[in-house]
Amino acid sequence: MISERNYKKGSGNIFNDLDLENPEERLAKAKIASMIYDIIEERKLTQKKAGAILGVNQPKISALRNGKLTGFSIERLFSFLRALDQDVDIVIHPKSQNKAQLNLAYANG
Repeated sequence: MISERNYKKGSGNIFNDLDLENPEERLAKAKIASMIYDIIEERKLTQKKAGAILGVNQPKISALRNGKLTGFSIERLFSFLRALDQDVDIVIHPKSQNKAQLNLAYANG
């Protein structure tokens, strides 16, 4: 028998739900890092080769892969996308329904 539990619907930002500092920035960095690692995986690059392309050592690629993003600024993550031959477009528009949402898109080069 399945027991009843009280669940709270997530906000769409796990960092906000966990009451962490700077949840919007953390979510943005996580989305960008995911895009970067998807490209690395798609190109079947080793962490060492990816590091050479991005100008960082293998441990930094490992940190990126594992979501340890405190050592990376958003600007640095954007520079990684550019190094992987991606165009980065930033779109700014007013908030809708009092809820800010960051939508990032990238095009495969």
